[in-house]
Amino acid sequence: MSWEVVLDIAAAACFLFAGLLSLAAGVGVLRFGDLLSRMHAGTKPQVLGVLLGLAGYGLRMRSGPVLWTVLLVALFQLLTAPVAAHMVGRAGYRTGKVSSEGLAVDELTNDLSTAQQDIGPTG
Repeated sequence: MSWEVVLDIAAAACFLFAGLLSLAAGVGVLRFGDLLSRMHAGTKPQVLGVLLGLAGYGLRMRSGPVLWTVLLVALFQLLTAPVAAHMVGRAGYRTGKVSSEGLAVDELTNDLSTAQQDIGPTG
């Protein structure tokens, strides 16, 4: 068995697991009840699925420019997905879509009340 066959099998395994993780993310988004659970299901396995898909593509193509492009896309995915999830969660909290009772630690209540006092009643 040559190295090309081994790399192709590894790429196929990466694609298979990427598809399964993306499917799990989709099912979680549909099935979970509250905003934070859906957000968790939509970001954690989806990001790992994208990274595995990119790894499979890099293993399959095996060229320098493709590997650099895959590396950049993976880096941007790792940088933007947590920030986007954080902003969605914060916006959901501010609009009342997240109940405080379900949170173990609630650090945004003081920030939200301070911001409302700074704006004033005419806001």
